[in-house]
Amino acid sequence: MTFSDLLNVDKQLSFYGAYHSNKVNILIHVLCVPMIVWSFQALVAPLPMPSFIPAYHYVINDYMVFDTNYASLMGVVYLAYYYLLEPVAALLYTPQMVITVLTATAFSYKPGFATQAGLLHAFSWIAQFLGHGVAEGRAPALLDNLIGAVVLAPFFVHLEILFGLGYRPAMHKRINNEIGKEITRIRKAEGAKKRKAQ
Repeated sequence: MTFSDLLNVDKQLSFYGAYHSNKVNILIHVLCVPMIVWSFQALVAPLPMPSFIPAYHYVINDYMVFDTNYASLMGVVYLAYYYLLEPVAALLYTPQMVITVLTATAFSYKPGFATQAGLLHAFSWIAQFLGHGVAEGRAPALLDNLIGAVVLAPFFVHLEILFGLGYRPAMHKRINNEIGKEITRIRKAEGAKKRKAQ
């Protein structure tokens, strides 16, 4: 994959979508990916930041806190990438990411947060693996492209919801066509691998 492919929304979503074409698996991801993002941010929020990054702490209320921490850094990096891929969809996703960062950071100040966030994180990953193994019938995308799968998952889920609401129908059709081609390519490669192993 070339650097320009990393910024090509069609290629990125076609790759990711080829591993998420089953409706049950997509529903599992729509429910679990936001929980994975939130719980991960809660787990990394209290980790110490490098000393060269200025500390900033602002309490909005009991449920929303902003800190310069790994949760906010993750939010900024993810959003920057999403804006490069598809600016309008990224703009629509920004409030969700902001709320996720603020609530995860606030939750990280609660006693016992790590156990609760860790259990939610583990449950959500297990549900996704079951979705891939049982509903999709193949290994998840992260086994082929870990970074792409982990970073793209929240945006893919967001776009699935937007597409369901009628967002950019021509783009949706184009990506679905590319997903079909990618699934065919993957199945041929898997078939060739099985024949070679026999």
